[in-house]
Amino acid sequence: MHVLVVTNMYPTPERPERGIFVRSQVEALERTGQVQVTVAAFSASGRPWEYVLEAARLARRGVQADIVHAHYGLSGIAALGAAGRRRPLILTVHGRDCHHPLVRPITALVARRCAAVVAVSRELAGICPFPTTDVIPAGVDLQRFQPMDRAEARRQLGLPAGERFLLFPADPKRPEKRYDRALALASATGLALRSYQHTPTEDVPLLITAADAVIVTSDREGYGLACMEALACDVPVLSTPVGIAHEVLPGVTGTLLAPFDAEAWGAHLRTLMADPDPHVDGRQAVAGHSTDAMARRTIALYREVLRRAALQ
Repeated sequence: MHVLVVTNMYPTPERPERGIFVRSQVEALERTGQVQVTVAAFSASGRPWEYVLEAARLARRGVQADIVHAHYGLSGIAALGAAGRRRPLILTVHGRDCHHPLVRPITALVARRCAAVVAVSRELAGICPFPTTDVIPAGVDLQRFQPMDRAEARRQLGLPAGERFLLFPADPKRPEKRYDRALALASATGLALRSYQHTPTEDVPLLITAADAVIVTSDREGYGLACMEALACDVPVLSTPVGIAHEVLPGVTGTLLAPFDAEAWGAHLRTLMADPDPHVDGRQAVAGHSTDAMARRTIALYREVLRRAALQ
């Protein structure tokens, strides 16, 4: 089976962190040995016309694929050029494509052409203004994110061995991630605060395992990969009730799932910090959400879509 993945979210030398979850899914699909994947990745940041231009480029190129799989609603515009009139098109929505006032109606139009629409979380599927076929996250890479000795992680990163710190696992400049809440929590608890800013992609697993706790203070998350990555490393997570956190945190002792409140979150952290080396049994909770497990589910969807297409 040959699949063309079309996306505006994919790592580049300039932005190695961008869309790394899409690349992880592509790699997991290829590991199965059942799928040959070609990636058509492009950048449309600040240039929305690129979606239409990419559609024209793909149409001219004459794609050889059984299925076209677009990641993100506007990338579906470009994918239409590759799919043409007859080739099955699958769309995975990631968040902004379901709630942004301008992007949402365009995504809805693309969804009408799709053989299947996939959401990355049940919460996201619930707010989509169009029907979704399935919920299949990109998944968490359990090979990349594993428990390790916290002191060793700090040594490799050159961080102070005795520093107690919280990790804000996002870009502080993204308003929906609510860095202001993270700052308020750090101030209330007297704990240091670090973020992914200026952290090389290859060091992200080390930074997670070096942290005493990961805090997800977001107003919304399409999926919430940072929560899953922290759990895969057995690191405590405190999260607002967004994205996948609804499904995994209630079963993990030592984590917190609650609307943000600096006092309540601070009390939870003080209990955690009584342990000089706090950990949770998180990896077991995310085992079923691995990139490999999600790849198998995605291939099953591909086969079902092709089966239905053959009957038409």
